[in-house]
Formats: sequence, C-alpha cells, structure tokens
Amino acid sequence: MFVEGIDYYVDDQGRYVFTEAAHLKRGYCCKNKCKHCPWGYGKETGEVKKSK
Repeated sequence: MFVEGIDYYVDDQGRYVFTEAAHLKRGYCCKNKCKHCPWGYGKETGEVKKSK
C-alpha cells in the first residue's frame, strides 16, 4: 500500500509522482526514466546502475 507524502505526491499538474521510497518498495526498475529512480535509470546513460 502506498502512502501519500511518503511514497508519492501530486505535482502542480495533478500527476502522481512516485518517490524513491515507493520505487524501493516495488523492488525493481521499470525503465521508464522515473524522476526519483533510486537506480538512476536514464539519468545519463540510459542504463540501470547495478547497486544503490
């Protein structure tokens, strides 16, 4: 279960944005270049970092 303010927030345009905590709960990278990706996917290389 996700909790607003911890796992996600709603941005100025009304979109739900997952935090790093939510991604870590899920346990894997979805490779969608999420804003708060704890694995860093797509930030520079477009690849997932092996460890956090």
